[in-house]
Amino acid sequence: MDTPDRILIVDDDPELRTLLVGYLAKNGFAAEAVPDGRAMSAWLARHRPDLIVLDIMLPGRDGLALCRDLRAERETARVPLLMLTARGEDVDRIVGLEIGADDYLVKPFAPRELLARIRNVLRRTRALPPNLEPEAARCLVFAGWSLDTATRLLLSPQGVATPLSGGEYRLLRLFLDHPNRVLNRDQIMDALHGREAEPVDRAIDVQVGRLRQRLGDDAKEPQLIKTVRGQGYVLAAVVERRASCD
Repeated sequence: MDTPDRILIVDDDPELRTLLVGYLAKNGFAAEAVPDGRAMSAWLARHRPDLIVLDIMLPGRDGLALCRDLRAERETARVPLLMLTARGEDVDRIVGLEIGADDYLVKPFAPRELLARIRNVLRRTRALPPNLEPEAARCLVFAGWSLDTATRLLLSPQGVATPLSGGEYRLLRLFLDHPNRVLNRDQIMDALHGREAEPVDRAIDVQVGRLRQRLGDDAKEPQLIKTVRGQGYVLAAVVERRASCD
């Protein structure tokens, strides 16, 4: 029997924590919940989650600050992260995506909607882009950079390894799988957040900007991920597929 995916919920509402833990357990997940960032850190010191559901409005350090902390740590940099916000404002979602969240959900929501988002994030995080054989694409080399698709580590031309968040990895894989081809925002949104995602102005722009930062690409005059006005973005590089990054 397969081990159920372990979900950590970080929310200061005790009734919501109880509701979600029970609902996710009935749907095949091993769910646990904590009320704040301090309790989250203590839990993570003992366990490894398959996905974290993180509320933005928390006592002490808020969810955005905790998201930055999670993405800065090697152990949690690639753990899928779904953020909850009660504000329903685009700015919260954009900032969350910009600092490394994989998806977002606005309160109030139906538990089955959270369940669908969790399943979708896990599926996207674990899936390889179509038409790409894993054995033949263990290492993708471009413009002096290399991406190890097994460890999801991005290696700079200077040999510095950087772990990528789930969203960053999927976005980079999308560009590497379609080099020198213009990808519009709808195509990118669908690849990153699925067809059920709500459109958010600038959400794709900030995620592309974050990936550019990872690649050291000048935002004003990018050389790798270029903006095609009125159309989208294009990776201007030759991509070489290798069996390994050694």
